[in-house]
Amino acid sequence: MLDAAFRLLTEKGMESVTIGEITHAADVGFGSFYNYFESKEGILAALVDWLFEDFANRLDGLTTGLADPAEVIAVSVRHTLLRACREPVWGQLLIREGLSTRALSTGLGQRLLRDAAIGISKKRFMIADELMCVVSAIGTVLAGVAAELDVSASSKRTIRARKVLRSKVDRFGERTASIVLQGFGLNRLEAEKIARRPLPAAQESELE
Repeated sequence: MLDAAFRLLTEKGMESVTIGEITHAADVGFGSFYNYFESKEGILAALVDWLFEDFANRLDGLTTGLADPAEVIAVSVRHTLLRACREPVWGQLLIREGLSTRALSTGLGQRLLRDAAIGISKKRFMIADELMCVVSAIGTVLAGVAAELDVSASSKRTIRARKVLRSKVDRFGERTASIVLQGFGLNRLEAEKIARRPLPAAQESELE
């Protein structure tokens, strides 16, 4: 049912999707919906948890062989922006839920807290307030996603902006990752160098 809900969300937007459409797309009876969810808002919450937990697990698999916590975070940030650009609805959900209490305690938020703690324990990151640094990093990523989606849009309003901004958003993921790493205490040159390292391409397809 979650797969069906996400397909419909991508096509129509959550406000336009009905429970009947979800159950029809999932090929289950209407009443079956309420065996799992109390409302449309309930399935949206479950969908968000599922999507971002799944993506976080894939990022874990992708970064397993990386020893540098800074590179782990840079790769995660870059792939997050890549997916948001490739799947705008996914990106919009991330913007909507990215700083919620649930998002900070599970999925991508929980992984960032973990990776920050590892970096601090290894003295790779020198920061005074771990939680606020993580919140700031998430805010930077969400702002990057919002800017990427806006510049990539096809509305008349953004056509003019695109002419001005397109050259500035090339390698946008790397630039966002660099700013995040600087927030964790790395100097600008080192942060930029790490953010521009080749992505672990051998497993990159797992995130598509």
